[in-house]
Amino acid sequence: MIARYGEPPEAGRRYTLRPGAYAILPRGGALLVTHQEEPWPEFQLPGGGIDAGESPLAALHREVFEETGWRIARPLRLGAFRRFTYMPEYDLWAEKLCIIYRADPVYPLGAPSEAGHSAHWMAPDLAAELLGNPGDRDFVRRHIL
Repeated sequence: MIARYGEPPEAGRRYTLRPGAYAILPRGGALLVTHQEEPWPEFQLPGGGIDAGESPLAALHREVFEETGWRIARPLRLGAFRRFTYMPEYDLWAEKLCIIYRADPVYPLGAPSEAGHSAHWMAPDLAAELLGNPGDRDFVRRHIL
């Protein structure tokens, strides 16, 4: 059974399954995270939706690069969780299936290419407090702290 974090699904509401791949990226005692400005400002684990026909690992590499500008290596799947949320940027009620990996940030190639994102290095204990959803925070606490 996959753990659920956050609010329970609303009775009678239809949710669209949105699988995504996300990374915990430790290096030198800090974590590489992304800050997203819209639809509301928040720190997040880098990652995002898996496109049709795309593997979770391909999505992970693509999303981390788009949101941080970094290339990664040696991804290791840690687990997954679900959360039910409204995604205003897509006008979509989603059941997000979040697949979490730990990977090594290897080298930066430039600034994030995804609009509204910026890359930040953060102490793991601070990330465990500031990340925007409880599933991300719990995975950092259980696998990094």
